[in-house]
Amino acid sequence: MKKFRKVLDGLTTSSPGGTIGSPSCGSAAGTPTSAPTPREIDVQETLASENFQLCKTVRHGFPYQPTALAFDPVQKILAIGSRSGGVRILGRPGVDCFCQHESGAAVLQLQFLINEGALVTACADDTLHLWNLRQRRPAVLHSLKFNRERITFCHLPFQSKWLYVGTERGNTHIVNIESFILSGYVIMWNKAIELSTKTHPGPVVHLSDSPKDEGKLLIGFEGGTIVQWDLRAKKADFRIYYDEAIHSASWHHEGKQFMCSHSDGSLTLWNLRNTTKPFQITFPHGKIQKDGRKESCKPILKVEYKTSRNSSEPFVIFSGGLSYDKAGRRPALTIMHGKAMTVLEMDYPIVEFMALCETPYNNEVQEPYAVVVLLEKDLIVVDLTQSTFPVFENPYSMDIHESPVTCTAYFADCPPDIIPILYSIGAKHKKTGYSHKEWPIAGGTWTLGSHTYPEIIITGHADGSIKFWDASAFTLQMLYKLKTSKVFEKPKPGEGRAADLVEEDPFAVQMVSWCPQSRIFCVVGISAHIILYRFSKYDANTQIVALEVRLQCDAEDVITPSENENNPCFSEPGSHSPQPHHQYPVSPGSRTPEGAKDSVPCLKVKDRVVRVPPGYQSDLVIQLLWVDGEPPQQITSLDINSAYGLLAFGNCNGLAVVDYLQKTVILCMSTLDLYGATDPYQRLTRSPRRNRQSTSGLTELTDNQQSIDMERSKSPTSESRENSFSRSRSSSVSSIDRDTKEAITTLQFGESYGRKSDALPTPCLWVGTSLGVVLLIPLSIPIDQEERMEEPVAIGPSGAVQMLKGSVLRFAFLDCMGVLIQSPYEVWRDLNAPEDPDRPRRRKLVHFSPSSSQDAYGEGHLAVVCSERQAKVFIMPLQTCLFVHNITESSFVLRADVVSVCNSVCLACFCANGHVMTLSLPSLRPLMDVNYLPLTDMRIARTFCFTNGGQALYLSSPTEIQRITYSQEMCDNLQEMLGELFTPIETPEAQNRGFLKGFFGGNAHTFDREELFGEAAAGKASRSLAQHIPGQGGVEGMKVAAGGAVGELARARIALDERGQRLGELEERTALMMTSAETFSKHAHELMLKCKDKKWYQF
Repeated sequence: MKKFRKVLDGLTTSSPGGTIGSPSCGSAAGTPTSAPTPREIDVQETLASENFQLCKTVRHGFPYQPTALAFDPVQKILAIGSRSGGVRILGRPGVDCFCQHESGAAVLQLQFLINEGALVTACADDTLHLWNLRQRRPAVLHSLKFNRERITFCHLPFQSKWLYVGTERGNTHIVNIESFILSGYVIMWNKAIELSTKTHPGPVVHLSDSPKDEGKLLIGFEGGTIVQWDLRAKKADFRIYYDEAIHSASWHHEGKQFMCSHSDGSLTLWNLRNTTKPFQITFPHGKIQKDGRKESCKPILKVEYKTSRNSSEPFVIFSGGLSYDKAGRRPALTIMHGKAMTVLEMDYPIVEFMALCETPYNNEVQEPYAVVVLLEKDLIVVDLTQSTFPVFENPYSMDIHESPVTCTAYFADCPPDIIPILYSIGAKHKKTGYSHKEWPIAGGTWTLGSHTYPEIIITGHADGSIKFWDASAFTLQMLYKLKTSKVFEKPKPGEGRAADLVEEDPFAVQMVSWCPQSRIFCVVGISAHIILYRFSKYDANTQIVALEVRLQCDAEDVITPSENENNPCFSEPGSHSPQPHHQYPVSPGSRTPEGAKDSVPCLKVKDRVVRVPPGYQSDLVIQLLWVDGEPPQQITSLDINSAYGLLAFGNCNGLAVVDYLQKTVILCMSTLDLYGATDPYQRLTRSPRRNRQSTSGLTELTDNQQSIDMERSKSPTSESRENSFSRSRSSSVSSIDRDTKEAITTLQFGESYGRKSDALPTPCLWVGTSLGVVLLIPLSIPIDQEERMEEPVAIGPSGAVQMLKGSVLRFAFLDCMGVLIQSPYEVWRDLNAPEDPDRPRRRKLVHFSPSSSQDAYGEGHLAVVCSERQAKVFIMPLQTCLFVHNITESSFVLRADVVSVCNSVCLACFCANGHVMTLSLPSLRPLMDVNYLPLTDMRIARTFCFTNGGQALYLSSPTEIQRITYSQEMCDNLQEMLGELFTPIETPEAQNRGFLKGFFGGNAHTFDREELFGEAAAGKASRSLAQHIPGQGGVEGMKVAAGGAVGELARARIALDERGQRLGELEERTALMMTSAETFSKHAHELMLKCKDKKWYQF
């Protein structure tokens, strides 16, 4: 714990363990300025570097660009692989794990070691990985990199330690799962097919062992060749040559028949008694046309052939196969059961599907009970036990991306009653028609950790919708959905004022502001509109009040400091469409032709009484207007305060303040007018020029040392700009002379001192601009409730003016003890609740004094200001800078927040170069600096946000939210918060096959793979074929595994694996020595024979 006592009239250099004074620039703490004052600041800083560590916690949402699917029927857990090398493992709600391959190569296939707590992944870089799932954070135990062949298909028989690997060349290799070493046993493609065959059969697309005999391997080649290979005899039992390409194959559980799917949309059924021709050929969706020909059909990419006890008819489930003639048909999964054929149309293309069966044994009646369907953007599970095939209600939040996410907000430690209330409102609008059975993917264990508190994530979307999510305890459940577009009339296609400003998504959400205590919610839309919502538990008939604001002032107009000496001019109270008294001259060259849009908003608000359901109900809509054919500029900053009843917003033209209680605009003026006579810049006379500013999902603004040039698109949803995150920077200090506008970048209401002479704090509005200027505007608000609703709010001229490097991003206030001062708020009251004459509804306000004692109350407070380049701490009302810290020189800060961590506060920053930093308060000592995201793109920049408790989140892909923590305490407790993937379950026993079946059913149970594939029989594989890479998930990884018997067993298993690996290496060295010794012996023997009969004189 470090304590510092600072006397502003005599700052001294800090020394370790002593009091923090005035460290020099570049030292551990920020650099203070020494201004004389008798006041003392006594702050105990409790945070140190040891309190911070950055790590990922959990990932929510749908895996982006999924590629593969696997299911463990005993553990009942599901794995999904993705194109970026990620693997999501899902169990019961709360059991949700994300793993990432370091290579980033796409996952081609997944194979569970059923009931073993392990997973094999095959990646596009031709590497196999073995993941250990017996720890809460899975790790790779072994990897095997194929050097000369490309992996196309893998198959691991149940309870086998030998993995069959098919390749692009048509060969089949065998890998020992325990040691991850290649066997010398290889099924070469030219041995599998007949010698007379003139063409290569193509890559291996299917491998499976016969249910009748594990010693028989069915190999499917893409070209249409199917071979059953006798592993013992090392020869083919039969070969099938079919005209159409094969995509998949599936056995009947008795092992007498198998079914194949083909590229022409056909299914072929083959009987092992006669493999010369198919037993049956069907075109499920190929109808006979009038001319007698069949319709041409799309390929059937996969088929599953499953039997059921209750019915003699098997289930045939397949994807694809629809006819080409029916254009516009959606992707479909077809379920054939007997003569009934059900086509389930999907919203997105099918990536993979898998039938979930009761038994893990392939030679028993399969009894399918569900089908998991992995789509490009969704995960669906179909209930097969009901004839209507309903889907299960998905307990995971897979629909974050239902409409593209355009902004996020994160609130930790919310009021405890807000989550149940939002859930109860949202539950009324849930979809129905789901299966009544429980979600079948129910593996793993998860318990509510001790370190939990209410957390809410808010996402704004391109279609104007808002979603509230319960994010408590590392889970994510949707609570409530709000559609902001319902406030407006629907724009006609190709028409409407919005079409000129935004080609698509006119309702897209740019930013949100939420006060959980007062439940007031504000939404900023891309069409330069703001909607204010109040929460009510009752439905109501309401007339939406609309305010139109003309905020269009070009900074390129002729402006000199002398013109700004007039006092700020305000609109008359009660005017619903205010015009500033000061009108800016428009030069003749910038006038628009007749008929240009002027004084009209981008969207039309509904002007009739509308019925609104319980929940968030629109109270006020504010819209910026077109001016002289120019669209309104996007809103760049917003703050709302429920105690004051005020809403402030700004853009690159100026600032407006709205009294939402009286529904009036009380301030509307350009940024330059706000300065009055205190403009810190010498503006040069410029020729007027009109610039249309393109729209963007993330507000990017210029500052006094930076020129920002970004690729922007017209909608925050377009994918084209996801990776465009380039800023060209200029070192010129005179960027004010360039073609820039000074935008309002941040706003904050709070109790502060508007002027140096103020003795007591009063309501103020802090304003930050893109040129690094901080303005302080004092407010005079009537205290009495009745007066507040009738008397106007008075705004005084600007008080303090401060300067920082770069755009101002964040304000926060601390008392003189270093405690964060919360903004005052109004306690929530339901305006639609029935009137109670005994208890009239009155506004109840909660104010936070700068300090608890009245003596300290008059001592002022600290103001923390953070910009793109630096942070400063001022003491108010003196407006003296105590500390300054240059956060970055080579990059710029994207997001900054003052957050509470470990019962203290710090400044958390996220930079464009990917660094996440924390600084102590008020001394601005660097506590943590981690290079976390080196390649930051626009999506991450737009959605990254910090919250209290040492947590943050961002959109890691268009469909996923990644949560991280920068708190050491949370990192330490992470293991108990995460779910357990593996639970000890007894493997179900195989059914008693009976004497006759066992007698006639072949010798499946006498097959010894070790005898065939082991080194003793098969020898060693060529070292150049594949390279073994030890993983990081050894004993070190097991240190964090769950305790108890499971953990001990897992540790023993890993130790045995490592011991086996070391023994294998020792064996290899011994073999090399033996070979060397044999060679030496051979040469010595040859030399002896050569010299045997020679005389001594012949040498």
